[in-house]
Amino acid sequence: MCNTTADTAITATLVPETSRLDFLPRFFGKHMIGEAMVFNWADRLSADYNGGLWDFFTLSNGGFYLAPSVQLDYRVMWNLNSFDDTMGTDAFGIVVTLFALCHLAELTEDEPVIERYHALRDYAAMHAESRKIMRAID
Repeated sequence: MCNTTADTAITATLVPETSRLDFLPRFFGKHMIGEAMVFNWADRLSADYNGGLWDFFTLSNGGFYLAPSVQLDYRVMWNLNSFDDTMGTDAFGIVVTLFALCHLAELTEDEPVIERYHALRDYAAMHAESRKIMRAID
């Protein structure tokens, strides 16, 4: 489990091209369906998402997330919590990865998946668009 304090900054690092093959197995483990879940949630949450390449990020607290490589603002809508707002690419990637991890955790009850959800949520709380991210996942 990840413990952070106000004094502990969590940093994100873009995964270099040479390390991408190991990224998904490292973080999704035996639940490789998690990758497809990220893309599916992106499609469900934003009509602005049209597929494409994604960047992978590791977090200094052991977490991770994926974000589209194309930098633009995404309109995100989720009727179950009445969220409707725009956010940048990085925030959008965090939101869809959180949705996917939450969904995967519900299906598998796998402790590492749950821990990675919380690690990413801790990072999201420190993000420049944290208010939008938290409202979107509420």
